[in-house]
Amino acid sequence: MEAPLAELPTNPMRLGDLSNKNNTSFELQPDAATCAAIATHLGILGVKKLRFSGEFTPQGRTDWALTAKIGATVVQTCVVSLVPVTTRIEESVQRRYIANFEDPDEEEVEMTADENTEPLAQSVDAAAVMIEALSLALPLYPRKDGADLGEAVYTDKELTPMTDDDAKPFAGLGALREALQKKGEDTN
Repeated sequence: MEAPLAELPTNPMRLGDLSNKNNTSFELQPDAATCAAIATHLGILGVKKLRFSGEFTPQGRTDWALTAKIGATVVQTCVVSLVPVTTRIEESVQRRYIANFEDPDEEEVEMTADENTEPLAQSVDAAAVMIEALSLALPLYPRKDGADLGEAVYTDKELTPMTDDDAKPFAGLGALREALQKKGEDTN
């Protein structure tokens, strides 16, 4: 269940109000309630800690670069055992906002060399960038240490069950080769 947008943090920074000669620093550290709303929005069990800090750097007369670091401790469900898994995330975040951004018109487009480039807007919501960066950094298949799926074998009572090894067509060739080599050695 996604958290309503009203519960998610916002921190819009109007680029026109920033100094175009100096870097502008920022730091976001959401409180527990906001972290809970972010966790709900991302569909995970929890966000224990979250910190997003960086700076906006002017790039010429109109363009801007955002460089930041995100640090978070998140709790997700293990894909094998369904128990909570805690993961520490430390990532660098980079975005470029350019005035002459050309949005491709075709349905299928190759990614550009820099997928972090976006069109220049009047303001950039640092909190939205933080949530997006956290979403992209989450492990896709969180797994508890030592969690193993094992092997489940099912069949009718009168049949011999087929295992994963049986499904590999060349698995027995190694044993056959060894048997033939041994047989060849015995005849000598």
